[in-house]
Amino acid sequence: MATSTASGSTRRENSAKVVVADQISQAVQSTSNLLHLMQQSTPSHAQLVKLPKNLLAKVPTIQNTRQVLEQMPQVVTSLDSHVENGLQSVPHLKTVAQLLTNMESNQLSSLSQVGVSRENHNVGSDLRHLPLNLEMQASS
Repeated sequence: MATSTASGSTRRENSAKVVVADQISQAVQSTSNLLHLMQQSTPSHAQLVKLPKNLLAKVPTIQNTRQVLEQMPQVVTSLDSHVENGLQSVPHLKTVAQLLTNMESNQLSSLSQVGVSRENHNVGSDLRHLPLNLEMQASS
């Protein structure tokens, strides 16, 4: 049941993305067509010439923006695909993180056991020399 709900939600999201991508594409295409018509039309061309030079200098930027906007639906789709793949990798990343945590914990545990073992060894060797030290003090 949860799987069918998730897949239904995914289908709705994908459908909405397709609709938005289509609308963006249509708006860009309409703007592009209008720009081409204005450039080709003699009266419009005359009006364009009357525009201040700084606006005419921006025409290439506007055309580049048009090209970028035309490519935007493909970019969004590609980005969406990469995000989806990344989200599918999250469980694997959690597993790797847990393994690293366990390895670190085991290493710290081993190091602390080595330290305790050395301390016990040093205490034991000190205790072995204790009677000798007491005997030496008693004889003095």
